[in-house]
Amino acid sequence: MRPITIVLASAICGAMIAVAVILSMAQAGLMPINDRQMQTYLMTHPELVPAMMGRAQQLDDQKQAAAQDAAMKKVGKAAFFDPAVAFVTGPADAKASLVEFYDYDCPFCRASLPAVKKFYDAHKDDTRFSFIEFPIADLHGQSALLAARASLAARRQPAHYMDFHFTLLGEEGQVTEDMIYADAAKSGMDVGKLKTDMTDPAIAKTLTSSIALAHKVGVDGTPTFVLNGKFHPGAVDGDTLASEMKS
Repeated sequence: MRPITIVLASAICGAMIAVAVILSMAQAGLMPINDRQMQTYLMTHPELVPAMMGRAQQLDDQKQAAAQDAAMKKVGKAAFFDPAVAFVTGPADAKASLVEFYDYDCPFCRASLPAVKKFYDAHKDDTRFSFIEFPIADLHGQSALLAARASLAARRQPAHYMDFHFTLLGEEGQVTEDMIYADAAKSGMDVGKLKTDMTDPAIAKTLTSSIALAHKVGVDGTPTFVLNGKFHPGAVDGDTLASEMKS
């Protein structure tokens, strides 16, 4: 490692430690620092800002993780495998479990698809899977809700559901009705039945329940995975699944 690299790494490490100390002392009331004092300090030490932002994000992530763990204990693991909310597949007595909250228009859900599909194909006989709709219409538009309704209706043809789910999630661009029906046909579904089922008021009720569960356990984005009972927000790859699903 070059000397300048060592100096830079040491400086960043030192800055992060300083930030951690400042934040910890301020939060504990051991350091009488207010917003103006903090702003003045940062103006004279701008090199601390990136480290402070990183530390703040770390603390926020830890807080969210603790809240989600508490929510998990409160609602119970069974809530994630309720057929009234999720599409559930795999052995009921499986020791390993994978839950995914997803949105068909979410690019990070699509980025995770190859790893999830590969893991599913390899472990569908020894892992309990739960796929839960969490369309974020405010971010992805009404097409996200359309896709969620189609997915919920597709559950009524369970033999074809996983093929449909993976095919639709693998699409590019915003989901459209034509795309949904074409993917349903590719997956071997009765497209006429799917169209009829999409209009059933019970579909909206199920969607409301799945969104309510997401909010109850602190899920605020997609994808969010629960791997063997532990929350993992954000996209996953094969290495992540291999590592997390072992623990």
